[in-house]
Amino acid sequence: MNKERVSLPIALTIAGTDSGGGAGVQADLKTFAALGVHGCAAITCLTAQNPKGVRAILSSPAEFLRQQLIAVFSELPPVAVKTGMLYNAELIHVLASFLKEHSVKLVIDPVMISTSGSELLQVDAVQTMCEELFPLADLLTPNLDESVCLLGHAIENQKALQSAARELYDKFGRPVLAKGGHLRDSEEAIDILWDGKAEYIFRKPFVLGVSPHGTGCTFSSAITAALALGHPLPSAVEIGKNYVFQAIKDSVKIADHYALNWFGNH
Repeated sequence: MNKERVSLPIALTIAGTDSGGGAGVQADLKTFAALGVHGCAAITCLTAQNPKGVRAILSSPAEFLRQQLIAVFSELPPVAVKTGMLYNAELIHVLASFLKEHSVKLVIDPVMISTSGSELLQVDAVQTMCEELFPLADLLTPNLDESVCLLGHAIENQKALQSAARELYDKFGRPVLAKGGHLRDSEEAIDILWDGKAEYIFRKPFVLGVSPHGTGCTFSSAITAALALGHPLPSAVEIGKNYVFQAIKDSVKIADHYALNWFGNH
């Protein structure tokens, strides 16, 4: 029996695992599947973690990361790629060297510190990420703490977040989505996209009473999936914003915690 098959674009996540299933590669692959792209993964680190925190980290050897990338790109070339937890300078150097040779849409989520306070990027790797990887990006998606780290000053309100998006663009020369979900004086989750020519402001109300793990990973992977499907950057960010908002709004109870609803009515 012959059947016409649906052809799916491919997206790749390059990130660490989450043994609790709520963030990292696990969240990325669920998001890719929910939005209709085929997800591949290259693992940078294994983590022993749950919603309360990270207990241990085991990084992949840099050469093994390179072999994963070769395996994926040789047979399943992705349209779009996102990076999450990269952990050390050696992994970043191998990744940047590889991606320089391949044309893809690249979303960089500069994961530095977990919500529970664990170090997910070694201090001496920050400069390597900024110098070698950031220049390749189609979009940088720092959260509030990461923007503060990259800029070296506080961001306390929406106006400062808008300025931060421009400052990060001026510093790195790449489009920036400055995420403001942790702004203290805001009644909404506000994110600012600055692409060097235009500013886009994305707003959603806070969902009270739940705090599911992995929202940042899910947001950036949803943007990546939308780029793989051919959407322009502002539309891809809007799709990602709507997706993660609905996943939070429809979140489910797991044990004593909440999890995003990746496969809800999006």
